[in-house]
Amino acid sequence: MKELKIIGLSLLVFGTANAQDAEQALKAIDAEQYQKAKTILKSLIASDSDEGRNYFLLGDVYLKQTEQDSAAMYFNKGVKVKHDPEYNTIGLGQIDLNKGNASAAEAKFKAVKDELRRKDVEQLIYIGRAYIESDNPDYKKAIAVLNQAIEKDSQSAQAYLSLGDAYVGDKNYNEAYKAYRTASNLDSNLLRADIQLGVITKNTGAAFPEAVAAFNKVIAKDANYGPAYRELAETYYLWGAYEPKKYNENIKKALEYYEKYMTLTDYSLNSRMRHADFLVLAGDYKALEEEAKKMQQLDKVNPRILRYLAYSAYENGNYEQSIKAMTDFMSQVDPKRVIARDHLYLGLAEMASVISEDEQGNTVITDQTVFDKAISDIKASAEKDIEITNQFNAIGKKLFGQKLYGPASVVFEVATTNPDNRNLFYDNFYLAYSIYFDHLNKSPEAQAENAEQLQKADVALDYVIKLSPDAQDAFLYKARVNQRIKTDESYQKMVEAYNEYIRIVTEKGDAEVAKQKANLIEAYSNAASYYAVTEKEKAIEYYNKVLELDPNDGYAKGELERLK
Repeated sequence: MKELKIIGLSLLVFGTANAQDAEQALKAIDAEQYQKAKTILKSLIASDSDEGRNYFLLGDVYLKQTEQDSAAMYFNKGVKVKHDPEYNTIGLGQIDLNKGNASAAEAKFKAVKDELRRKDVEQLIYIGRAYIESDNPDYKKAIAVLNQAIEKDSQSAQAYLSLGDAYVGDKNYNEAYKAYRTASNLDSNLLRADIQLGVITKNTGAAFPEAVAAFNKVIAKDANYGPAYRELAETYYLWGAYEPKKYNENIKKALEYYEKYMTLTDYSLNSRMRHADFLVLAGDYKALEEEAKKMQQLDKVNPRILRYLAYSAYENGNYEQSIKAMTDFMSQVDPKRVIARDHLYLGLAEMASVISEDEQGNTVITDQTVFDKAISDIKASAEKDIEITNQFNAIGKKLFGQKLYGPASVVFEVATTNPDNRNLFYDNFYLAYSIYFDHLNKSPEAQAENAEQLQKADVALDYVIKLSPDAQDAFLYKARVNQRIKTDESYQKMVEAYNEYIRIVTEKGDAEVAKQKANLIEAYSNAASYYAVTEKEKAIEYYNKVLELDPNDGYAKGELERLK
């Protein structure tokens, strides 16, 4: 809902002496030209210090830029002036909502509503937007307040625009679309309503061409309307992710449109941060590093810049620099501002900094303490936001390829805790693989204490088999895992898994049998060893199957002699 913080209250017309200048500020806010808006509003306050709306609008810009202290300063000044101070009470109410003090916010909003005249609508719209834009939004209350505004003025395009935003937040996209359409019909110059119609289209399945057409219609009305280019950029980014074959083509377009958006807004620190966020999504880390350095020139103390430096430094191979930047960032900001991706990048940089190769090309860990912290930080990212586990498959597979099976199993195990993980099938497969190969590398004493991990591998393989009943490798490794658990129950599971493996391979024909010869010999031999105790004839059958595959197999010959 972050994008909704920049819309809705941007074109309200004030009936004051400086209404024309205020409207220019509102248009600048709508166009996401925040620096320009602040300049206009500060000038208006300097020329007329008694107009409360101007303080509110300026404070609201600071809220959009997450500078709450500055916003509060202007709201507290505005609430004391002669004209329209109530707008600032609304602003202070939103800050209460941000802080989780809903009762204080309600009291402020009620005080404003109690003093409204019959035709006062703007204040209700702003109250509705406070509920929408709060760090702790309440979309149901926003919908109720905005419907009150519409009852007062059924021709208010702004009320319908904000109502659409509230419905989007409430995930009622049909009603949101209706509200945006009504807003557009009431005011054909309200470009934001047309943008939001395109946004809903963009987020509907794969309707990217239709969304592009919607945003281009806005540009046809006003070629200098920056938000349309930002939406085009985001649409082409999503389109590229949806169609990998066109990824490079669409990402190039996305970056070009975002650059166009930047030229039409401003190159302030906040705009550059929005640009940096997009570069992270697009994976352009060279450009991100350049942008981060430019931001440092504008503001040497803003800790958020360190986040971008940490991301780009890791992706560009500067691991120690990445660790320092992220560690500094985390130490300087409120813990609530640390996101899952921050923990993930710190963990990845720490891991990369202590993994190398010896003279024989084997992977070695040069500092186990740092490596263990890396794994802990990667796990912390999932605790912060489980959706980030969609990225764990690549991390785990890299560790697996480096034969770091224990750490790989930790990463895959965390990934499998997310039931909506798009890589869940393969993550379960690799979880079992990792646990199995890690077990083989353990000492006999450690293996004896490792049954719990092996049972996790067994469960993971059951998930794979459920989704793919003919996954022969899943049955093969399920058998191997259960053989090493070494209980009566596990030996029975071993035989059942080997039998399924044998069935799947032999049903595929001679070519697959020849390809899987060594594994089939293993399956027949180990299953026969079990049957030698429980079902002698079956054991003899299976040892003969081994000799069909390899007439010189000494173990099978010896066991057949013993069973005579």
